[in-house]
Amino acid sequence: MTVITNIEDLRVLAQKRVPRMFYDYADSGSWTEGTYRSNESDFQKIKFRQRVAINMDNRSTASTLVGQPVTMPLALAPVGSTGMHHADGEILAARAANRFGVPFTLSTMSICSIEAVAASTKQPFWFQLYVMRDRAFIERLIERARAANCSALVLTLDLQILAQRHKDLKNGLSVPVKPTLSSVINLLTKPRWCLGMAGTKNRQFGNIVGHVSGVNDVSSLSAWTSQMFDPTLNWNDVEWIKKRWGGKLILKGIQDVEDARLAAQSGADALIVSNHGGRQLDGAESSINALPPIVDAVGKQIEVHMDGGVRSGQDVLKAVALGAKGVYIGRPFVYGLGAMGEAGVTKALEIIHKELDLTMALCGKTRLDQVDKSILLPGSYPT
Repeated sequence: MTVITNIEDLRVLAQKRVPRMFYDYADSGSWTEGTYRSNESDFQKIKFRQRVAINMDNRSTASTLVGQPVTMPLALAPVGSTGMHHADGEILAARAANRFGVPFTLSTMSICSIEAVAASTKQPFWFQLYVMRDRAFIERLIERARAANCSALVLTLDLQILAQRHKDLKNGLSVPVKPTLSSVINLLTKPRWCLGMAGTKNRQFGNIVGHVSGVNDVSSLSAWTSQMFDPTLNWNDVEWIKKRWGGKLILKGIQDVEDARLAAQSGADALIVSNHGGRQLDGAESSINALPPIVDAVGKQIEVHMDGGVRSGQDVLKAVALGAKGVYIGRPFVYGLGAMGEAGVTKALEIIHKELDLTMALCGKTRLDQVDKSILLPGSYPT
């Protein structure tokens, strides 16, 4: 029996259990994957200052994100097609997050619909919105999220056009799927996955199919998705969505100080420093390196969150030390989901929480509001 001790153990197990085309979809970046790799490697350059003979008793990792109490300053990021990593994947991940006391963010491109997740969970979740050319559909999505009692809207700004991801093309990942011979052979080696998918009705994009005029199945979805993302998205649209939604609004995909200032001026409640996990502009700066100047510029006006490259509780603590109010994980929880279903997502959260708690203690801190750059080794972190 495999002993799971870290996120890498979950990744290895997920790679064995999830069909290659879906595993590669989550675990890849655009073009050379340079930004995808630097997101993770730049965290490793940051070193801690170890402190001793300091009272480490009565520690707490509790915090808030856009006013919502959380067990630790972490949320599950929106990941498209999560339900293809494990049957009913979005529902299982939302349940695990609810129980652990951190937000789950449902993607517009989820397999399980907003309504299906809401019917299967006891706590409100967040909903991530992509802006499509069909604004009537966007209005309906916002209304559906409100009806489902979603407690925050996460508006993604960095996917107006879709970057090329080589692995997806080579695996035949499209809508509908166009499998290659090798991907079919690979699928036959995943009986656990096949059995799970055979037992669920959630096998297509639940937020879209049946909710867009003329899109009633996977085949008709293909034509719609080829032109769905709106390249004209701009700050006027952000204002329109904010008014339409009326609740907590988080802007995802900020990497530049000028854009951060515009985000703060928009009236949003938080922004997420993010390069889409290295899946959009290859060659862009890593998220952890982009974080400090954005915090310096707007951190007093708006909550600054971040995602990209987070693989441990130590990474979470480093981001908090550099000014992040919240940190998101995408791949780590997807690895857990693919490896062990709902229990795997819970395991990923347990691992990260334990690493965060123990590292904070060994740096001489007992609460997150005590954490700042002083816990980091001077010269090792971006400024």
